[in-house]
Amino acid sequence: MIKFFRKIRYDLMEKNKTGKYLKYAIGEIVLVVIGILIALSINNWNEKRKIRDNEIIYLNNIKRDLQLSITEMNQFIDRQNSLINSANTVLEHINSKPVDDWNSINKHLVDIYTWKSFYLIDNTYQELKNSGNFAIISNDSIKNDLLNLDLLYKKLKHTEKHWEKVAEQTLYPGSYEKQDISSMSRNYLFQISNGKMGVFGNLTEETFGDIFIDQKQKNGFALAILDFGGMNGTLMEMIKKCKELISLIDNELTK
Repeated sequence: MIKFFRKIRYDLMEKNKTGKYLKYAIGEIVLVVIGILIALSINNWNEKRKIRDNEIIYLNNIKRDLQLSITEMNQFIDRQNSLINSANTVLEHINSKPVDDWNSINKHLVDIYTWKSFYLIDNTYQELKNSGNFAIISNDSIKNDLLNLDLLYKKLKHTEKHWEKVAEQTLYPGSYEKQDISSMSRNYLFQISNGKMGVFGNLTEETFGDIFIDQKQKNGFALAILDFGGMNGTLMEMIKKCKELISLIDNELTK
C-alpha cells in the first residue's frame, strides 16, 4: 500500500503536475489524520470497555458482600434480641422475682458477659477505597449509598464501644471479684454443647455473689437493654440501605 501511494506521488512529480500533487498530498494527510482518529477512537472504546468490565466485576462483588451482610445482620439482631431478653430476665430477679432455675440464670448471665462484636462484610468496598479505585463506580447513587452504609457501620461501632465501656465499669468488676467464674463457665459450656464439654455442676445463689443486691450490676443490665436495642436499630437501618444498594446495582448491571 505504501509503495502504491509512493508511485502516485512520483508519477505526479515526474509529469510536473504540481497542483494535482498538492491536492493529492492534502488528501493523503487527511487520510492519515482520519486513520489516527479512528485508531484513537478504537483505543478509547477498548479502554472504556475494560473499565466497565472491571466496574461490573466490582459491582457483582459488592452485591455479594451486601447479601452476605444482610444474612449476618439478621442473625446478629436475633442474637441481640436474645440478649435483651436475658437482661430483662436477670433484672426481674434482681427486682425480687424468685429464682427457680440457677442453670437458666447462669445461661442468661454468661450470654451477656460474653457478648461479641458485629463485623460488616465489606471487603470489596474496602479494596476500592484503599486502592484509590472508588471512582471506577460510575453511578453516583451507588457511591453515595456505600458511603452512607459505612457511616451507619461507624455509628454501630460507636455504640459497641459505649457498651464495652459500660460493661467494664458495671458488670465485669463484680463478676470477677465475687462470682464463681469457674463453676459458671463450666456449666455454661455444658449447656451450649449439650453435655459434650464442661461440667453441669451444682450452681446455687452463692455461685453468683451479691449480684442481686449490686446496684452497679443492675445498672449494667439496664444499660445493656438500651445499647443492644440501639445496635439493633442501626442494624435495621443498615439492612434497609443494603437492600436499596442491591436494587441500584441490579439496575446498573442491566444497562
